[in-house]
Amino acid sequence: MDAKDSVATIFGRLAALWPLFGDTRTRVFDEEWRKKGLTFRSVSRVIGVHIRRRQFLYEALLHRSFLPLTDGTWVSNERLEFLGDAILNTVVADHVFRQFPDVEEGELTRLRSRLVNRRTLSIRGREMRLHDFLFVSSSAAQSMDAGSESMVADAYEAVLGAIYLDGGMKAAREHIHRTLLEQMDLQNVASTDDNYKSALLEYSQAQGLGPPRYSVVREDGPEHERRFTIEVSLGNGPIGVGSGRSKKDAEQEAAAKAIAKLRRRASHR
Repeated sequence: MDAKDSVATIFGRLAALWPLFGDTRTRVFDEEWRKKGLTFRSVSRVIGVHIRRRQFLYEALLHRSFLPLTDGTWVSNERLEFLGDAILNTVVADHVFRQFPDVEEGELTRLRSRLVNRRTLSIRGREMRLHDFLFVSSSAAQSMDAGSESMVADAYEAVLGAIYLDGGMKAAREHIHRTLLEQMDLQNVASTDDNYKSALLEYSQAQGLGPPRYSVVREDGPEHERRFTIEVSLGNGPIGVGSGRSKKDAEQEAAAKAIAKLRRRASHR
């Protein structure tokens, strides 16, 4: 074996050992996934992304509650979420504009909102198993397991931001079409009323249950970044819980979950 072959062999062995050691900055993330039997490659495959600069994907899945467990050089996924949100709105706006050439601006705005709201993104994010891959504290994980849609929806947008930084707008657009737009019946979405509070009120009045009652269960976060958890009760007891960055968003989510529960009950009768 000549010197050239020896060098190639050494580098080959180092490459094989790299997953065991990795970058010291990313070791905490690799170890967290390893506990769940996951690797960067397996997570990427399930999500359906090919991100070459792995720090982008780690950051996209890094909830702020996990920051104290890192080496202090990382930031949470909130910046990538901001970027992904802007990209998502642009791509979806372009898509509905082309799909509905005769629809007025106001209805296009409502349609876009239905496609990119917290609930829709959370559903798509859970289909991608983002809730299994997020780096979160144990207390934040409990909130997510209890049904909070916000963390998963935020992660969907942050992953999109990571895809854009790593692969550009074409890659981001393809991801949105594959994971969101191709999964939706746009004609059905366009004809759906997404005012869940109004729908729940109409139901309660029709059943003689009185108006739904909304109460704040919890407020989290600093004053400039408040998150509200609201419970809605109907008749004799609570029927749905929602969370959001405003009381209005939290009430809508709570009403949506209440309606979903009522539909499940009706289907089992």
